[in-house]
Amino acid sequence: MTLPSSDGPTTLSPARIRFALLALALGGFGIGSTEFVAMGLLPNLASDLLPGLYAADPSAANAQAGWLISAYALGVVVGAPTIAAAAARWPRKQLLLALLAAFTLGTVASALLPSFELVLAARFLSALPHGAYFGIASLVAASLLGPGKRARGVALVLSGLTIANVVGVPAITWLGQSAGWRAAYLVVAAIFAATFLAVVLAMPWQAGDRAATMRNELKAFTRAQVWFALAIGAIGFGGLFAVYSYVAPLVTDVTGLNAGAVPFVLVVIGVGMTVGNLVGGAFADRSVRRTMYAFFGVMLLALVGLALTATNIVGLLLFLFLVGASAAALAPTIQTRLMDVARDSQSIAAALNHSALNLGNALGAYLGGLAIATGLGYVAPVWIGLGLSAVGVLFAVVTFAIDRERRRRGFVVPYGTGLVETVEPA
Repeated sequence: MTLPSSDGPTTLSPARIRFALLALALGGFGIGSTEFVAMGLLPNLASDLLPGLYAADPSAANAQAGWLISAYALGVVVGAPTIAAAAARWPRKQLLLALLAAFTLGTVASALLPSFELVLAARFLSALPHGAYFGIASLVAASLLGPGKRARGVALVLSGLTIANVVGVPAITWLGQSAGWRAAYLVVAAIFAATFLAVVLAMPWQAGDRAATMRNELKAFTRAQVWFALAIGAIGFGGLFAVYSYVAPLVTDVTGLNAGAVPFVLVVIGVGMTVGNLVGGAFADRSVRRTMYAFFGVMLLALVGLALTATNIVGLLLFLFLVGASAAALAPTIQTRLMDVARDSQSIAAALNHSALNLGNALGAYLGGLAIATGLGYVAPVWIGLGLSAVGVLFAVVTFAIDRERRRRGFVVPYGTGLVETVEPA
């Protein structure tokens, strides 16, 4: 394997490539932990940071604590395009190290600050590097894996996030329930520090995109198909987060299990996400369109099933597994679509996917919390998630219909096989 370096081509051994990919995935593991651990610890965060409100109305306190999830998601939305566009020319290793240092400091601040308002601000700031990390790491992973494996490179980096939902989030949730949520976030900060060291040791030097400028990267926003792809993620992916944000009270108040069951339910979701991510990455390299339609269909069916059977433990576990699997399969699929339609704005396209998905996170968490706060109960966010996913499907139908029309008129529009080329008909 030959990659550019400051001194010319550098040949990497297969073992070195695996080490580098593992380091990138470890960063995804840390990001998955910091993003999703709040969902299992929502009642703990509410009771500690909003004690008066929690004593008077636990549902209202849980809904307000959901703002911590939304704040993180909005930080991703702001940070991903800003950092990716501004730093596209930076050497990739140095950029990843800077992002990991920011993650570490922001997560420590989240653990130590004393009030709800300050923790809210810290969650926003600590999320700023999220999308840029995944975007740059995905480009690096794709270059390490070689041609024709773009979606698999994206999926490999995302596998750290999904594995976090199998191992990291349940374990850290258990720790947070036992030793306090602040201890949980300190462990997450330690994961980021370990990733920093792993990237120092494993990651080869890679130049940034020397031809990239902020102006060229921002051209992605002038393309209608980019906006459609962003809408698919921002709205359609809200179906997952409307459910996931309030999974702890769903388990305890609807299914009737005790709080100790929450980490085990999170494992089930995490296993589904891990399987779905790998399957989605492999399928998206063959056909983005068919993969997107198939897994949106699974998600819609799973959300209906969950809403109807959440009082039963078997229904709860089965349909939460399917919600996690289908959503995770969509993540590399949507990212590949964005990289297709963004053409030469690849750095910002790779990062924008995480802005879109986390806008879905913020939207799902907000609307789900609004439904709970108005007294509709903890199943209501599932129905809201169904509506959001259905709107995502509509955007997918529109964007692929535009592709069909362009092909009919003589334009070349390949699916998931590199950049989308626009060719005037002969």
